Amino acid sequence: MGLAIGLVGLPNVGKSTTFNALTKAQNAEAANYPFCTIEPNKAIVPVPDRRLDELAKIVNPERIQHSTLDFVDIAGLVKGASKGEGLGNKFLSNIRETEVLLQIVRCFEDENIVHTEGSIDPIRDIEIIETELILADVEALGNRMERLKKQARVDKSAAGLMEAAEKLAEFLADGNLARNYPEAESDEFIQLNQELRLLTSKEIMYGANVDEDGIAEDNEFVQKVREHAAANNCEVVKLCAKFEEELIGMEDDEAADFLEEMGIEESGLAQIIHKGFDKLGLMSYFTAGVKEVRAWTVHQGSTAPKAAAVIHNDFEKGFIRAEVIAYDDYIECGGDNGSKDAGKMRLEGKEYIVQDGDVMHFRFNV
Repeated sequence: MGLAIGLVGLPNVGKSTTFNALTKAQNAEAANYPFCTIEPNKAIVPVPDRRLDELAKIVNPERIQHSTLDFVDIAGLVKGASKGEGLGNKFLSNIRETEVLLQIVRCFEDENIVHTEGSIDPIRDIEIIETELILADVEALGNRMERLKKQARVDKSAAGLMEAAEKLAEFLADGNLARNYPEAESDEFIQLNQELRLLTSKEIMYGANVDEDGIAEDNEFVQKVREHAAANNCEVVKLCAKFEEELIGMEDDEAADFLEEMGIEESGLAQIIHKGFDKLGLMSYFTAGVKEVRAWTVHQGSTAPKAAAVIHNDFEKGFIRAEVIAYDDYIECGGDNGSKDAGKMRLEGKEYIVQDGDVMHFRFNV
């Protein structure tokens, strides 16, 4: 899985409905952004990007290809998951293989949809899940410390790591997330996190699932989630899972009108995709030709040769230079030729750091 976003949540909070909307299973071929379900619990989701449409107006390509993002529907959680209750072991192992967590929390009341805890309290629900993650991390650290004790007898360097592990375990035991650890930049923490893939060190987004009455303005539940997220440096996306499912079945114009009527600039799912893309440290550069206009996914901070390798490894091996046009310049000048004539095309070498939205053509020799 690797660079994937895992959906987690308690039963009856809207997690499955949100995932169903993400997969667009019922109308994949008809949708403007076709979603592809690879496994029952995994979906590869195209990243909506209006810039591709603007590029296509100039180039008139045969097809448009979007960057994509992986979403994984993590098995449901119950109290005691860290001890193997329910599908706890599967739940925790699947989370460990993702890089960002999207926790769906219910922020609406409906007597027809029973909550497993008997009432609506999104902060309690968040704490149930995060407590299980903390307990799992404490157990993993405990096992590591047992091994470090033995190593410290013959390896003095293990003593420093042992001390760091003990301090981190105490921090977690107080109900804190590893991502908020004050010494998270230390070599010892980084080493422990690389070894254990701590669950609570991951980036977190909260999906505040509201009913249709809660779309326009935040209700008291959403306000509480935003306060909790702010205290933990996390993102919040408000969505109505039921509304999102209806929205994906509409034509583009109809959906746009519907969003405008609701006073919403962007759907909740689109916000989740864009924020998740950024949380994973990803961005897109473009290639534009008559065959296709395409967004290529690279890590933020990638050099030109590394960006070229996303297309083909030979492009990196034989990299000579890159022809680069900033997106805004490309649109303003009406394409390649206009950009060249206006002096907006640049030749960049191996050290060039690719910028989000660059329109690129690679020169290479193998």
